[in-house]
Amino acid sequence: MTVTHQVRTHRSEEELPRAHQLAHRIAQVAADPVAVDDEVVDMVINRVIDNAAVAAASLTRAPVASARAQALDHPVSRGGDGATVFGCDQAVRTSPEWAAWANGVAVRELDYHDTFLAAEYSHPGDNIPPITAVAQHVGADGAVLVRGIATGYEIQMDLVRAISLHKHKIDHVAHLGPSAAAGIGTLLGLDADVIAQAVSQALHTTTATRQSRKGEISTWKAHAPAFAGKMAIEAVDRAMRGQTSPAPIYEGEDGVIAWLLDGPDARYEVPLPAPGEPKRAILDSYTKEHSAEYQAQAWIDLARRLGTERPELRDPANVEAIVLHTSHHTHVVIGSGSGDPQKYSPDASRETLDHSIPYIFAVALQDGGWHHVDSYAPERARRADTVALWHRVTTALDEEWTRRYHSEDPDEKAFGGRAEIRMTDGSVIEQEIGVADAHPLGARPFSRPDYVAKFRLLAEPVLEPGEIERFLDLAQRLPELTPDEVRELTIVARPGMLESVPMPMGLF
Repeated sequence: MTVTHQVRTHRSEEELPRAHQLAHRIAQVAADPVAVDDEVVDMVINRVIDNAAVAAASLTRAPVASARAQALDHPVSRGGDGATVFGCDQAVRTSPEWAAWANGVAVRELDYHDTFLAAEYSHPGDNIPPITAVAQHVGADGAVLVRGIATGYEIQMDLVRAISLHKHKIDHVAHLGPSAAAGIGTLLGLDADVIAQAVSQALHTTTATRQSRKGEISTWKAHAPAFAGKMAIEAVDRAMRGQTSPAPIYEGEDGVIAWLLDGPDARYEVPLPAPGEPKRAILDSYTKEHSAEYQAQAWIDLARRLGTERPELRDPANVEAIVLHTSHHTHVVIGSGSGDPQKYSPDASRETLDHSIPYIFAVALQDGGWHHVDSYAPERARRADTVALWHRVTTALDEEWTRRYHSEDPDEKAFGGRAEIRMTDGSVIEQEIGVADAHPLGARPFSRPDYVAKFRLLAEPVLEPGEIERFLDLAQRLPELTPDEVRELTIVARPGMLESVPMPMGLF
């Protein structure tokens, strides 16, 4: 039975026993040796494949090349065998925190892996790179790696269920630092006291503002979760050496809740598994069929259907206005309610465009689909008829869609809305969609064959056929892998592929 923990700020003179602090309660969950359910094992495998797919597709992109170059400039640390870097030969290793950095950027660059949305939003697959890097470094087997990943998902998603960060303009990776530290703690079999110190420090070092996802969005968007994973590894290392962290980090008088979140009078209810309860949160997360912000997934599916059924909608001469009635979150984060003029700029960065539902809806409507590269190409964004249609798309806050967005009932929870298209001839077309086609309750829920197909689609341009099969075989045997096989759990680019990308020079 899940236990709901009451969390609030405590004055310095109030006694808050360490065992009652949220960081320690998280650590107790991480230290619990409960078995991993078969369903969870199966989904962990799916998400390892999913991460590798989107990483493969990003190997030649500039932010990924930069992070990879930084990682390769650091040697393997003395305490283990090091970890692999996506794209590089398996014999090439670096220190685990730098492997987590490079691989984390590769996974996050295209905004194309899994998601969980509740009080906060998250991409819990961001836990996989740091936990896997540590597993490779220390020689953990596949079963232990699965346990660590299950913990990472559980802790991040439980924090996301309870504590809103974006309300206070704090970036969502503030929940990732603690979850990755907890997952690494599970992997290493650390005791709860050590894990609690790592969780506290990981949170302390990964709180940052949401400006990384506002206005003209920069390449740091892909780096932010990788940084959180890197900090989590370093926090675990320091905790293992006996170093302590600010405490109570959540509840302290000058802690995160009091000064970064809802303030000294705040109350949060954080659900965590009870002792002996399996960690099943990963089953509530969902992946992306399309390379765009998750709230755009259902809108892409609706737009491509509308454009196919009604080709006249693709011509801006026929369309007076398109209003997307949707949730508060979609309206203010990726919609016209954000107040960001960059969301309507043909010269906007890819990172900005994938957070612009007016752009995404217009392109999916015209093209009848979505492509992770072509749909963001500068020439696509600057096409005159697209710009004209794009600038006729706005979003509107809808209370019912907002309620459904926040619903705890999985049968009514929704991330879409209602499209109202006013035509120049005076007619009105209306259609709605609740969830993306790939969602567990969607028209075509993703299952193992879909994850494998996504991997093949994204990997074929950059990996040799034999490498694709090698990785898929390993990943699908994940809980049975030996330590040596875990060290091979990476993807190696075609010969000459990485060398064709400029390797930027920096300080290292």
